[in-house]
Amino acid sequence: MMVPSQAADSAADPDGLEDRLRRFATIWSRAVFPVTATPLTRGEVEEHLLPLARLLSESLHARTFDPRAAQGIGAALVDAHCTDPEALSSTLGVIDAYLVLYCGSGSGAPADPAAEESRVARCARLQHALAAGFARALRERTLAEQEAIARSALQARSDAVSALHDTETRLRAVFEGAAIGIGIADLDGNVLEVNETLTRMFGGLENHVRGKKVTEWAHPEDRPHVWQLHRELIRGEREHFRVEKPFFRNDGTVLWTNMTLSLLRDSEGRPQYQLALLEDTTERRLLNLRLRYEATHDALTGLPNRTLFAERLEKAISGGDGRRFGLCYLDLDGFKVINDSLGHAAGDRLLVEVADRLQSCATAPGEMVARLGGDEFVALTTGPDTQHEVGELAARILGALASPIRVDGREFSVRGSIGIVEGPAGERTTAEVLRSADITMYRAKSAGGNRYEIADPEMDARAITRHGLTTALPAALERGEFFIEYQPLVHLDDGSVHGAEALVRWHHPQHGVLGPDQFIPLAEHTGLIVPLGRWVLQEAVRQARFWQQNHADGGPLRINVNLSPTQLHHPGLVTDTIAVLEGSGLAPGALCLEVTESALIGADEGLLKPLRQLAEMGVDIALDDFGTGYSNLANLRRLPVSILKLDRSFTQGMQQLPVDPVDVKIVEGIVALAHSLELAVTVEGVETGAQAEQLRELGCDTAQGWYYARPGPPDRLHALSLADAI
Repeated sequence: MMVPSQAADSAADPDGLEDRLRRFATIWSRAVFPVTATPLTRGEVEEHLLPLARLLSESLHARTFDPRAAQGIGAALVDAHCTDPEALSSTLGVIDAYLVLYCGSGSGAPADPAAEESRVARCARLQHALAAGFARALRERTLAEQEAIARSALQARSDAVSALHDTETRLRAVFEGAAIGIGIADLDGNVLEVNETLTRMFGGLENHVRGKKVTEWAHPEDRPHVWQLHRELIRGEREHFRVEKPFFRNDGTVLWTNMTLSLLRDSEGRPQYQLALLEDTTERRLLNLRLRYEATHDALTGLPNRTLFAERLEKAISGGDGRRFGLCYLDLDGFKVINDSLGHAAGDRLLVEVADRLQSCATAPGEMVARLGGDEFVALTTGPDTQHEVGELAARILGALASPIRVDGREFSVRGSIGIVEGPAGERTTAEVLRSADITMYRAKSAGGNRYEIADPEMDARAITRHGLTTALPAALERGEFFIEYQPLVHLDDGSVHGAEALVRWHHPQHGVLGPDQFIPLAEHTGLIVPLGRWVLQEAVRQARFWQQNHADGGPLRINVNLSPTQLHHPGLVTDTIAVLEGSGLAPGALCLEVTESALIGADEGLLKPLRQLAEMGVDIALDDFGTGYSNLANLRRLPVSILKLDRSFTQGMQQLPVDPVDVKIVEGIVALAHSLELAVTVEGVETGAQAEQLRELGCDTAQGWYYARPGPPDRLHALSLADAI
């Protein structure tokens, strides 16, 4: 039974985070308790670790990464006497294995692969920061203790000249038994004394240590100010300083230390000796380098990952001192097919081979290759001549991918699409450069792939605008930003208004009125074309019914509505159309659905079935843009269409006299064919009286175009209809 406090905790913590934090703290305490010198029980250690676990969870989910929290946790472990090296190793192991598992996502929440990958990377950075905080706290604690011991030892040794022998013995024991390396030198740099720890740090040969002067311990990676600080100390201008300093051992390997150098004065205050306390940090540095490498390199290919690449790119594009950069953004063409057909293991092996080939292409100074994730790679080049070098780099990459790759005994031809961004540093941000490269890469992919394209600011702007329109589409439909204009369909024999075509427009808050060519393809791509098309059908049918009820002679006024290819494949096409007609009271015969010829090329019976059902109800089906889809004319017999809408390209030559006889013959033949199949012919794009008269003589039934009226509001068409009736 749940006690009241537990019930309250459960209500306050619906995702069970506190329970998962408690389990994480329990695992943590079990790992570090055996190696912790503390009078506390394991349960008390667990209570001490619980708030630290909460801090780790908050850092894992923080919007921006701040290493200070994890560093503070490392310091807290030292304060809790968890100073054994095994305590740090166990802590890093627990965080690596369990932090993301218990604190990564809420209970029952679906896993987001991109978010999980980000949290795993964040977890590695937390380990790095915790280890750094632990090391810093342990170092400060050790140095504070040992420096005090060393100072006491040296002071006692100075007094031992005139003191008792046993005092000197005690001081020698302290000096030799210190856990850090201690060395004493005179002001000329001659090494006078070293303890056993320092001798072991430098390889175990005391004479090699004592035989050198302090100034001979220089190292190429010394920070510039180290020796300046040393000279100031020798002159008595400072009492001590602390630096990270590397040394060469006798065997040529590098010893990394945290060194504290102090000045010892005589009884009169004059500088007399220099005292060095050295803590060996080589292993900790290697650990930090390993953690840094894992956090900045792709685990599969070994290439720099997105984090490291972003740092390099930021450095390359910052400043404005005449530097230039070139970026190649590569995406493999058709890689998903390999993953889906052969499995991810084979796909991973292929990616490793691709990475090796890409590395061989970027070997010049200033060039690097990185993997951003999945099958996306980037190559960066910097220097004064990147305008030419980046194109050559892209060509080398495509050439390297041209040879088939063998995986599991099978050969694969790998192709790639590359987007290139090149320019001077200091003009764009990292995000802008990557966005431009991504847009350009997809432009190369749209052009057939296996090629590269160079970024174009105008094309980027259009792509960004398209993206903005795409994201704004759903809200635009909800806010009622779409409206319909109507263009009349006119009988060619008497010039009367036969009906109208409904043409949707978007009144965008920033871009003004947008035509369908600017947003219908985006709606098709996102699937919003189905609800948008349903709304257009409802509004157009409602308007047609209104016209019928208010027409002077009560005659029918037809309405034409366009259907997109996506709507043709939607299973609710027939039921939606029936519901709209029945809801408005409009007869099916007053509705015409226009389908482009290209949408029906090669259509199987499954696609034609809903059109046949609508045609059997009495709804007219018009084949729009006829003549542009290269369809077999014999296929017209099997299509459930009753109207051909002749594309304007066939009649443009008739706008002015003399008329092109070839155009006349083509239109005459199409009209004759349509009429022989009992199909009506509608002509689009009629703009002159001569054109209208010629089409009438050729036997076309109806027409639309600017000669009669441009698309406009419904009341304009109503006025035209009333004028015809009068």
